[in-house]
Amino acid sequence: MQATETVVRDTAARRRDTLERLTSERDIWVSTSHPDHGPHQVPLWFLWDGQAAWMCTGANSATARNVRKEPRVRLALPDTVDVVLLQGEATCHSTWDVPKAAADAFAGKYGWDPRTEETPRLYLRVTPQTVRAWRGVPELRGRVVMRDGTWLG
Repeated sequence: MQATETVVRDTAARRRDTLERLTSERDIWVSTSHPDHGPHQVPLWFLWDGQAAWMCTGANSATARNVRKEPRVRLALPDTVDVVLLQGEATCHSTWDVPKAAADAFAGKYGWDPRTEETPRLYLRVTPQTVRAWRGVPELRGRVVMRDGTWLG
């Protein structure tokens, strides 16, 4: 096995790569916390609408209960070599008040429409305030590509 050298990307390249992954990836890890029960982490399908990540979970799930008590969340794409972490606050949308465009796009991406389920579902919308992206130790410096909701680079 031959080692390869990591090419350190500038902020603009990290931003471009991050946006491409947010558009193309299927799963995202959602980390929530409850003031009494502590942290909870679960992978969910997600849709990136260009500004926010949309996920859907059971209306009575631990994730839904946690977000109702503490809306601050962290999202992570599932790759430890090409890390992308997003932090923001989740807003909750029931199946009857979710914006039609978001729900239709989610259903189109996955071929599954949570609005048709018998059990109650909850859509979560997370608009990131901070995004970090890096590939290995050489890219730890400069890993912040969004700060206070504004893309850098």
